[in-house]
Amino acid sequence: MHVARTVASGVDLIMGEGRFVAPRTVEIALNDGGSRRIFGERVFLVLGSRATMPKVPGLAAANPMTHIEALDLDRVPASLIVMGGGYVGLELAQAMRRFGSHVTVIESGPQLAGREDPDVGAALLELFQDEGIEVLLGTEIRRVEGRSAESIRIHAKDGQGERIVEGTDLLVATGRTPNTDGIGLQQAGVELDEHGYIRVNERLETAAASVWAMGDCAGSPQFTHAAYNDFRVVHDNLNGGNRTTKDRLVPFCMFTDPELARVGRNESEARRDGVEYRLARMPMADVLRTRTVSEPRGFLKVLIGARSDEILGFTAFGVEASELMAAVQTAMVGRMPFTMLRDAIFTHPTVSEGLVFLLGQVDRREG
Repeated sequence: MHVARTVASGVDLIMGEGRFVAPRTVEIALNDGGSRRIFGERVFLVLGSRATMPKVPGLAAANPMTHIEALDLDRVPASLIVMGGGYVGLELAQAMRRFGSHVTVIESGPQLAGREDPDVGAALLELFQDEGIEVLLGTEIRRVEGRSAESIRIHAKDGQGERIVEGTDLLVATGRTPNTDGIGLQQAGVELDEHGYIRVNERLETAAASVWAMGDCAGSPQFTHAAYNDFRVVHDNLNGGNRTTKDRLVPFCMFTDPELARVGRNESEARRDGVEYRLARMPMADVLRTRTVSEPRGFLKVLIGARSDEILGFTAFGVEASELMAAVQTAMVGRMPFTMLRDAIFTHPTVSEGLVFLLGQVDRREG
């Protein structure tokens, strides 16, 4: 579909492997043989990222799956080991468990979804345990034996000592690496940071004149919606606008069942940055809609300014969490005080109605 649209747009689509040989000049080894050199007055780097492959002895030789291979499977793994307790690992672990796999998640950190608040990590752990997924936290993988799709043995170590985890298949979901190495970016005058991401300013301009970078390779949040917003920033600026990425409000969604959705700061980030806040929290079971759909698991919480009515952040773990978050995000984009949502009339019974009761716990500070 995307290829057809690209061709229909009149774009010259060249299939091959490119490398910069001079500023804004790319040498391409064509897929069908031969080479071609092109020069651009403007260059846009949309290089993306790939699944990180940790340097664990035996891991590469085991030929493990990444999310690419997992989504292309035509069979159900008998016993799946998932390295990593982040968004990708958790979404696929739950899906495979529901398809019928025995699933073990191994996470080196102290909780699942390590960037989220501890109560979120605890709720996810409870969910996975209830679904029969084995979760090993604080566990370091020392060595891998065998081959994925046949037989895998993981030599691991946790606080109790060493242990062996066995399975038929192995999925690596330990983060992502930008596709910026080996393509001659230094020849183009493009600078990288210490993690291999392209250095850009708030307008997504690189250190090289007339060269922009967007999406994962520019260090943007690794979501399709964030990459699309990068495109809009660059596109609008080239057409007379004045948009930047500074202070933009990027939502985070993990599509487990139930969903996890967050926008703005969580408690961990607020404490880290010294931001004072008031907290309102309530179980999803108190939202009447969850009773009509028999999905009471989870909770809602919102951070409000300590001395203002500004909404600092919102987290929802529960049914329709991503849609509920959109209402709060809209209010935050419009810099509306939380009272605008608290005093609104939402349809009964909907999940959005829960915002009235959640925000009803907070007293007004302004006006």
